[in-house]
Order: sequence, then structure tokens, then C-alpha cells
Amino acid sequence: MVQSLWDHVKASEQRDGLAQLVYRSNLIGADRRVCNWGGGNTSAKTTVTDFRGRDVEVMYVKGSGSDLATMKAGNFTGLRLEDIRPLFERDAMTDEEMVAYLGHCMIDAKHPRASIETLLHAFLPFKHVDHTHPDAIISLCCADNGKQLAKEIFGDRFVWVPYVRPGFALSKLIAQGVLGNPQAELVLMEKHGLVTWGETSEEAYAQTIKIINEAAAFIEARVNEAKLFGGTKHAALPADDRRSLAAQVMPTIRGAVSGAKKMILTFDDEADVLAFVGGADSAALSQVGAACPDHLVHTKVVPLFIDWTPDASDAEGLKAILKESVAAYKKQYEAYFERNKNEGDVMFEAAPRVILIPGVGMINTGKSWANAKVSGALYHRAIAVMRGATALGNFVSLSENESFNVEYWPLELYKLSLAPAEAEFSRKIAFITGGAGGIGSETARRLVSEGAHVVLADLNLEGAERVAGEINERHGEGRALAVKMDVTSEEAVIAAIAETALAYGGLDIVVNNAGLATSSPFGRTSLQEWNLNINVLGTGYFLVAREAFKLMQEQAIGGNMVFIGSKNSIYAGKSASAYSSAKALEAHLARCIAAEGGEFGIRVNTILPDAILQGSAIWNSSWRNERAAAYGIEPDQLEEYYRKRTTLLVNIYPRDIAEGIAFFASSRADKTTGCMLTIDGGVPAAFTR
Repeated sequence: MVQSLWDHVKASEQRDGLAQLVYRSNLIGADRRVCNWGGGNTSAKTTVTDFRGRDVEVMYVKGSGSDLATMKAGNFTGLRLEDIRPLFERDAMTDEEMVAYLGHCMIDAKHPRASIETLLHAFLPFKHVDHTHPDAIISLCCADNGKQLAKEIFGDRFVWVPYVRPGFALSKLIAQGVLGNPQAELVLMEKHGLVTWGETSEEAYAQTIKIINEAAAFIEARVNEAKLFGGTKHAALPADDRRSLAAQVMPTIRGAVSGAKKMILTFDDEADVLAFVGGADSAALSQVGAACPDHLVHTKVVPLFIDWTPDASDAEGLKAILKESVAAYKKQYEAYFERNKNEGDVMFEAAPRVILIPGVGMINTGKSWANAKVSGALYHRAIAVMRGATALGNFVSLSENESFNVEYWPLELYKLSLAPAEAEFSRKIAFITGGAGGIGSETARRLVSEGAHVVLADLNLEGAERVAGEINERHGEGRALAVKMDVTSEEAVIAAIAETALAYGGLDIVVNNAGLATSSPFGRTSLQEWNLNINVLGTGYFLVAREAFKLMQEQAIGGNMVFIGSKNSIYAGKSASAYSSAKALEAHLARCIAAEGGEFGIRVNTILPDAILQGSAIWNSSWRNERAAAYGIEPDQLEEYYRKRTTLLVNIYPRDIAEGIAFFASSRADKTTGCMLTIDGGVPAAFTR
């Protein structure tokens, strides 16, 4: 059952009609069982003083492309009701005419475009109107016997309207139905959702919750858990096994679903998902169609349901099935588009947005982590609807053509156009070792600023989490992930790469940056010091690169590695034989990988920085004192010493190296591999040519 979230104290703090509407809308959106992400709309009719000082009757309605859970006052559109009401007398109105007309009704041109369903709210003679997509109500509206069952639940208190795509015709149909039934308390929209109302904001919200719970109680009384989705055909694999399998197959899926545009993936093994993918009837049920028109742009008409018997030891067999299944899905989607396309329609990516694997769970795809999560969130709602609808009767959905006309509906696509434009590193995943340090953290910020998702791998997990938290706070949830990793541990490296695959589906950019430095005259260089440098800077870079290389081969969509070497990679540093030798190893290892990676579209380049003291854990260690002693100066004189040593007389900062990394990782360097770039202010002894 859905709980009321209404707080009388907080509600009393909302001083005007718009503030009260914002409060109510946020409560409705806070529970996804009540309203889908991005879906539904709310309104309030009130009086405002216009720019001429006149009292004007205005309706505030949700602006297109907003989400009820997070909407603010600026996401609503105010429209003059005296301009809208005459439309009720019209017989017909096209979408284009409606949008243009409503644009003239706005009280402020800076407001967003009004909701597609604005007229639904305007035509109803109530001060507060809510249109929602509750699981329980859509279960009823998507059951083949839903209208008959609605009579059992609501008697003569409801108006049932057949499926009509939102717009003028549906709005008028709803208003006529309500006006024709004095007992009406709600509208049930076939295969779509619920409309409720009230004379106050609190009354409208309370009515929405009440109606949902009436339907929910009716459904739950008829649910037989043992027979849901035809009963259990495949039990879920143990949690560790299914997550391990997902990590192994997600790079394969990512390669299969990524064409001209790459995809970010998410994994979901919540209990309702596992119950659904294991159901005997679920494969067929999943292909009936979308549970709500609002799902279509984010989930497509149907998911990809994998025909596979769960086996934790059969990762390779599952990969083969996934490749074949994704290819077949794409062909089917292309055929669907060709059968239904209208003039001017341009096909989206044909790859599935929802992939269901028995015993394992659900994998979602999208242009970003957030976008993939939306697809998953909406499919949770679809599962809930199918659960309810099949408890009542048979689950039904829109026809293929009706679905297409929503998926490619210009008014629906307009919402997508409101998203920020994609940037250089959009849809790409970067794995950065030493992510908590100066160069690592600055690189993460630089790549994320142009759309990347980043994984910050570091022994210093607390520091990496701090950087990831800062990035997510600024750029949105899911843009950065911190993982603890010791580059010298093969087990730790393998686990970190697997965690990356599970979090995002794979990777595109590897920044091999973990570092340390020691200094001592060659004669006093111990085996322990030698091994320490070789283990971290040589073996560590090898392990990270090798695991990333294998994953990139699995994806088969290319990749990019940037090694952070040093001036000492090609310059014999005084009293730094262990460090310099390890850095030289890095540079040559990068060239070796570049030679082998070309046929797979994997580029590998190296940056040679020097004397980056700012934000560096290395330079805040004994290395600073050791290098100062080697040059016969005080530690606090090092920065000026290094500046004067350069031909350009400049200091080098982490942001300078991050800029070089961004260049090598970008499309501007698409034809460059095996290259070394000096970013050292100009140290003649370290010139590469």
C-alpha cells in the first residue's frame, strides 16, 4: 500500500498556490509506485497579478521534460485560463496547433513549454488536478478485463476512457466523461494511468493516494505469489555468482550494443527483477509491450529476454548467446521502424535498452549511467504492472503502431532535446590509477567536465572517495566511482577492473598514473628500493594495462591508454636509478602495447611530466628532501629551482598533465599511438627528438 507523505507543518509553510503545487508534486514523484520517473503532471488554478496590475486567473502546470520528484517553481508553466477555455468548443486540434496556441497563453515567455497534457488539466473544472501512473492503477488499466473490474472497485465513481494518445482529443474526451458523470471521482485511462482532483492541494493529493490504495488492496487480495509469472522456472544464482557473471559478460554486451554511439551499462539484481526473469511465463509476457506509454522512449517497446539456463560456470556460453541475441534484436527493431515510420522519422539506436537474463538479473543501456538507470527504474514499474495485471487477468499493451507513434512522437522527443548536448567524452568510461592524487584527481575532473564517467582507483580509498564524492555532487550521481586497488596485486587489479565493468559495462580510457619515487646514489640503492620501484611503476602498470587490454578486446570497440611516465623515462636522473629505470620501462611497455593494440583500435601513448609538486603525494614524501639534497638546495627551494631549469621558465601543474591526457584520450588524437609527449616546461636533456 502507498503511504501518504503529507506533512501539515511543511505544507503550511507554502505561502502561495505555486509553492503548494511544487510541494504536492514532489510528494507524488517521491514514490515511484505513484508516478514514473519523468512522467505524470500536476496543476493548480489560482489568481495572480499580471504585469499591468490586473488579477488574472492562471493555471500552473508541469513543464515538459521535468520530473515531479525534483521539480521547482521554475519548472512549471503559467497559462491564462481565459485564453485556454474557449478551446473546449473546438472539434479538433493538431498537436502543432495546440503547442503554438499554448505558447500564446503563457504569462511569462521564460517559462518552459507546457506539458503535453495541459488541456487535460485546463478542461477539468477543478482547482487542483493530478495525472499519475500508479502501478496498481496501470495494472488495472492494462488488464484485459480492467474496465469490468473497475466497476467492482469503484462502482459509478470512475470514468473509463479508451486509449488515445495524449493531446486535444484525449483531453476533451476526459472532460466530457467527467462532466457527464456527477459521481465521478477519478478517470481511468486505458493502458495509461489515473486522473484525480480536489479543491485544495491537500485534498487532491489525499484523493490520489486513496484511489491508488483501493486498487492496490483489490489486486493484492488476488495475488498468488507462487503462481506469479507462471511460477518459477529458473531460480536466481547466488549473489556472488550472478554479479561475477554480470561483470564478465557486460563488456561483451557493451560492445554488442555500441554502434556509432557507445553505451553505458548498469546491472540490477533486485528481488522483483530476479523473480520476473525466473518466471515460466516471463519470456512471453515481456514481449507483449510497454506497461505505460511514458516508458517507451527509455525502454523501447519490448526488452531483450535471453533464452539461457542459468549456469555460473558458463560465462563463455552466455557471451555467445548475448552476441547473437543483441544482433537479432537490432534487426527486429530496424524492421519495426521500417514498418511504422512516418515521413521525417529518424531511427534511434536499434540496440535494446533492457536486457533480462534468467538467474542473473537485468542489464540496462543508455547514453549515460543516469540514463541507463532511468530505463531500469521504468522496467521495475513494468514488472510491478505485469504482476498486478496478470493477477487480475491477462496483461495487454498498446498495438505496435500505437507504440511506435508514442516512441517517435515529436512532442515526446522534445523532452529529450532538453538534455545537455553530448561532449567529447560522453558515453566513455575512464579508469584512473592514483586517482586520489594531484594528477589523478585533476584528470578525473577534466574528463568528467566533458561527459566522461570515471573510476578512481587508489590505495588511498578515503582520498579517492572524497574526489568521487565531489565530482558526483557537481555533475550528478553515478559519474564517478572510487575503488581501492594496489597496482602490485594481480588479484586486486582484476577485481577493480571487474568492479568497473559491473558499474558501467566496461571502459574506454585507462590512465596508468599510480606512482611513487625514491632517490639514492646508485651504490647505495638497495634491492628493496629497486624492487619497490619496479613493482609499482613497472609491474603495476603492466597488470593494469593487461587487464584493461583484455577487456577492451572483449568489447571490440577500441580503447585508449595513457601512461604517465616522467622526464626520467628518457633522462638519466641523478641518484634515481631505480625510479628512472622503472619509468623507462613504462615508456617502452606503452610502445609495445601500442604495437599490438593497433589491430583492435587500442591506442597507447605516454606523457612525460616533470617536477609536479602541487597536490602530489610523492612530492610531499621523503622524495622532496632527497631531490633537494641531490641538487644541494633546501626543500622549499625546489619549485623555483625546477622553474628556472626549464627553457620556458614555467612551473608544471596537475592541470597541465590532465590537459595532455585529455588530448591523447580525445578524438583529436585518433590517429596517434606509440607517442611520447613532454609536458615539462622544456628540459633540453629530456627532449624526445
